[in-house]
Amino acid sequence: MSSSEFWSSWPWPLATACLGLIFTALILSQWWRRRRPQQAAWAAGMLLYTVAAFMEAWSEGMGSWNPTIYRIYIVLAASLVGFLGLGTLYLLTHRRRWGHAYLILVLVMMAIFFYGTFTDTLLMDKLVPGITVGGQALGGSLSFPRVMSLPINITGSLLLFGGALYSVVCFLRRREYAYRMWGNVLIAAGAALLALLGSRARIGSTTGLYPAEMVGAALMLGGFLLAGTLEKGRKRVRALRNKAVAAREGGSEGE
Repeated sequence: MSSSEFWSSWPWPLATACLGLIFTALILSQWWRRRRPQQAAWAAGMLLYTVAAFMEAWSEGMGSWNPTIYRIYIVLAASLVGFLGLGTLYLLTHRRRWGHAYLILVLVMMAIFFYGTFTDTLLMDKLVPGITVGGQALGGSLSFPRVMSLPINITGSLLLFGGALYSVVCFLRRREYAYRMWGNVLIAAGAALLALLGSRARIGSTTGLYPAEMVGAALMLGGFLLAGTLEKGRKRVRALRNKAVAAREGGSEGE
């Protein structure tokens, strides 16, 4: 097996899909307990990520890309960042109508993208195993329907990456929530890697893309697990306050 065959083989996207499945299950479990819109959006985004990775593993393992699978895959792969960004928007804004408006925008763009992929003629010479085909089988980078991935990717990446950085700044000077800061650093790193992968794939640079996808998924999963919830930090704050109160009371009794 050559170096290029090794880095584009099916175990890489399969490992990514397994990580995505774990991530999706964890977020769904969190959503089931709290029913917050951001958790539903993140779960949807990671589900798309997981399904797209399974499609990559299946196609590489079979040695060919089925045109129908590819048409579905390219829309899911391009849209997942939009849902991850939507979750961040729901988290950061107290007005849900902004999140609802962005959700409608993403769904409309996905519908147009699906219509375009199923009515467009694929370039079969670009639909080959051994490389990640990206959107090249749909034609030029700015041609329809391939261009529909841009507004979803750009806005979703800005929301996801920007939201993670904002959280880092918010928790930077609060030692009790330092774990949240480092968790968001990992999430931001994973988001940045996903954005970079999408940009490279659009211009046809796919070397090491499958392993990098796995690393991106691992970073985001690690960040999610590390960040946890605010309750851990609140418990630390309460513990410090109780300790301070006890120290003052002890000092008063000594007087």
